[in-house]
Amino acid sequence: METLIDVQNLSRAFGATRAVDDISLMVQAGEIYGLVGPDGAGKTTTMRLLCGALRADHGRVVIAGIDLASQPDRVRERMGYLPQRFSLYGDLTAMENLRFFAEVRGLGRKDWLPRAKEILAFVGLDEFADRRADALSGGMRQKLGLAAALVQRPQVLLLDEPTGGVDPVTRQAFWQLLLRLLREGVAVLISTPYMDEASRCSRLGFLNHGRLMVEGTPQEIEARLQGRILEVEGGPRSLLERVALEDPEVEAAHAFGDRLRIRLSRPSSTAIRARLERAMTVKGGSVKHIGESPATIEDVFVDLLEENRA
Repeated sequence: METLIDVQNLSRAFGATRAVDDISLMVQAGEIYGLVGPDGAGKTTTMRLLCGALRADHGRVVIAGIDLASQPDRVRERMGYLPQRFSLYGDLTAMENLRFFAEVRGLGRKDWLPRAKEILAFVGLDEFADRRADALSGGMRQKLGLAAALVQRPQVLLLDEPTGGVDPVTRQAFWQLLLRLLREGVAVLISTPYMDEASRCSRLGFLNHGRLMVEGTPQEIEARLQGRILEVEGGPRSLLERVALEDPEVEAAHAFGDRLRIRLSRPSSTAIRARLERAMTVKGGSVKHIGESPATIEDVFVDLLEENRA
């Protein structure tokens, strides 16, 4: 499988702050790599370094076999970039926006016009080609932003939190478009704050303070906490939580829907579960059920952040 994004030892500082600190990652054709991390983790700076909007202090970026530092124009011909705050021209129609972005990238009318029609149909905006961008809904503007990033048929797509602020139905439709792109061999690097989106990625990288803390498939990442998550059904939840946190083998406890979710320092056992249930009952709590629960990406994310703060 062809490597379309190859990042080696990438770093960028702003004064004393290392926004991106020695990051290395690779993304193959037909793969979607998700960058996940808290606000200020370095996700947007990483994206801007990869598209050439910022210059790296150190490291190398190769896109579709082309070195970004030495041939930035050739790289941009092969890359689509949708920034976190994508700026459409509100007084232009959807088609006029695509024409603008296509001609900026050097496409002539005979190339951009059929492609624009094709890509508007692909994102479901063909009926709105003549509607001004500022008259489109938030979800439609996100789709138009994606269309603008795709208008020159990129091999690589960089998406910086593309579904922020849109409703769940629109997010679902946006991801269906991404999955169709993967079948065409496009390599996608996406940052997202949504754990359900992270679980759809081929591989994930967790960023914090500019450093890549861990990476792997969603299944590999979830396996880090295999057997260490318990769910308790009962109440009062505040009392159950307080009692759980008094146990030396409990690292964290928090309400999750109508249940208490507990993270242990080691895999669960019958003895641990019995000890917790007994302590909760003695302190006046009611435990209907206590048992193991599959770890989620969000569980691992919280664990990594707490580990990094320790």
